[in-house]
Amino acid sequence: MGVPAMIGMLMLIGIVVTNTIVLIDLVDQYRSQGYGVVEAVVEGGRHRLRPILMTALAMIFALLPMALGVTGEGGFIAQPPAVVVIGGLITSTLLTLLLVPTLYAMVELRKERRAGKRAAKKGLPPADATPATEAPEPAAL
Repeated sequence: MGVPAMIGMLMLIGIVVTNTIVLIDLVDQYRSQGYGVVEAVVEGGRHRLRPILMTALAMIFALLPMALGVTGEGGFIAQPPAVVVIGGLITSTLLTLLLVPTLYAMVELRKERRAGKRAAKKGLPPADATPATEAPEPAAL
């Protein structure tokens, strides 16, 4: 792996990390609005699908001439990073849209299960349960 290919890896890492962070942040926003884990992951994936695909496809089609070596005299330098970025974008797009949400849901569901078990051991209702009755307000003097 040469220096131009490593430069392509750096470009790729920036794009992938940004897409993943934005997706997870959106899922966390949905969670804070009261969505369940699975619903938040599905909604986040649905809303981020188009931007992630558009970013990947735009980069792939822009780098295709360089990867094919039709750019002229500098093709031998530009070809390795273009090939690396194209291959990485295809792979990372699938991982960002499929693997990351799946792992997020698995981890969060496991956290909720553990919190429920801890609460059951202590004799408390689960953290997400709402009380059946409201406590009366203290009488005014």
